[in-house]
Amino acid sequence: MAHHEVDAYLASLDEPVRTTLDQLRTMILEEVPEAEQVLSYGVPAFKVRGKAVAGFAAYKNHLSYLPHSGTALAALGSDLDGWETTKGALKFSAGTPLPKPLVSKLIAARLREVGSG
Repeated sequence: MAHHEVDAYLASLDEPVRTTLDQLRTMILEEVPEAEQVLSYGVPAFKVRGKAVAGFAAYKNHLSYLPHSGTALAALGSDLDGWETTKGALKFSAGTPLPKPLVSKLIAARLREVGSG
């Protein structure tokens, strides 16, 4: 498993970003424990049956949850009120981590798209 690459990615980050993204990693794996952890485009991704269903990245001014889909975020509608989104990312900060119920909904939406949920 490539989880060692994800470990190295997280280890390269400063606090509190490292802890925030490690907690997100834990939430993702609680939802899809069978997920393969890989790096995709240089950032952590979680694949189920070969399809990326979740990921995250740290940037200079924000963190991003990456659903690996251009439509999964739109499917959540009002669940994303108050969060900054782009077509392919949900932005957040170390000071305002994603709540577990939202992560569950994000993953469920993506699993439905890839036919695994």
